Amino acid sequence: MGSSDKLIDEQTTMLFHAVLSLRTVDECYRFFEDLCTVAEISSLAQRFKVARMLDQGLTYSEISRLTGASSATISRVKRFLHYGADGYRIVLDRMRHQGESPSRTMPPDTSEPGS
Repeated sequence: MGSSDKLIDEQTTMLFHAVLSLRTVDECYRFFEDLCTVAEISSLAQRFKVARMLDQGLTYSEISRLTGASSATISRVKRFLHYGADGYRIVLDRMRHQGESPSRTMPPDTSEPGS
């Protein structure tokens, strides 16, 4: 299943091209910090973590306990993981194939030199 026609427009396409131009995790942190609120980034990150945990076979109660996500959020992610546009599946499969584990990735050091 592909993307929804109601999502596709010039502004969104430009945003996605901007994201694709980022080359490092640090650049992603910088761009998304400028683009989104901390709460928005945290919400996106939580949903992705829930998708990874569902893909690994964890139960709703385990996921809720480990992430703080509500059962409604877990259910919504599960629905899109199985019946959505395959976006989660594409990323999860690529990350698994490339041996990437986001849990091993540390946030960039944003402290000022000498502080």
